Amino acid sequence: MNRITTLFSGVNDHPEAGLLNVYFTAGFPELNDTVRVLQALQDGGADLVEIGMPYSDPVADGETIQKSNDRALENGMSVKILFEQLADMRETISVPVLLMGYVNPVLQFGIEAFCKKCAEVGVDGLILPDMPMDVYLNEYKAIFDAYGILNIFLVTPQTSEKRIRQIDEISEGFIYTVSSASVTGSNTGVSDDMEAYFDRLNAMQLRNPRLIGFGIKDHATFKKASDYAAGAIIGSAFIRVLQESNDLEQDIKSFVRNVKNYPETIEA
Repeated sequence: MNRITTLFSGVNDHPEAGLLNVYFTAGFPELNDTVRVLQALQDGGADLVEIGMPYSDPVADGETIQKSNDRALENGMSVKILFEQLADMRETISVPVLLMGYVNPVLQFGIEAFCKKCAEVGVDGLILPDMPMDVYLNEYKAIFDAYGILNIFLVTPQTSEKRIRQIDEISEGFIYTVSSASVTGSNTGVSDDMEAYFDRLNAMQLRNPRLIGFGIKDHATFKKASDYAAGAIIGSAFIRVLQESNDLEQDIKSFVRNVKNYPETIEA
């Protein structure tokens, strides 16, 4: 089984726990920090990790992630370099790993070549928000399936019930639930309107579990989101930790443990 489906297959056994997916931008803060950040996230207790492929025009992202994209590109990060950095990650990394980004760099690399490299290095899934569903189904799904790569779809408060059910039917692993009609980095937390939206999704009794993203920043918002889904996704708040860190490994582990409300451990 794919690591993502394996992880989510156990969700119903411990629904109170809440799964934490943490996003960060590859090549940020420094070019060669990618695996270092990934390792520290695993060591801190992240359940899965979403690595952003930097892009020059990340339209769905707020200022914090946009700046991390700019910095990573200035550092020289590319899809080719990212795969080189991840080549040996499965020697130490056991959590599911997803790549998130925009479809243009993937098309430039070549869909089949990209999926093949993902399989070779141990990437489990992709999140490509601007890939049209019909294009994926008609042209690329067979390639994704051949290499065992999951394609994770997003739903928003504006997504129709018909489309949500279509997404649920063709999805595996989980559905990325965008909490609001905003860019990443929102500081609104979980509002009453969001709760009504989450209740509506729960009432649909979808086949796939969901993770909630956008506006999740700390233990309180993570716990609130986890009351309505299998867990949550944190991005901008974690990027700010990387921006301000003086001790990358320790600060990353402390952040994850605080979000999940794990006690700090004393390390020798």
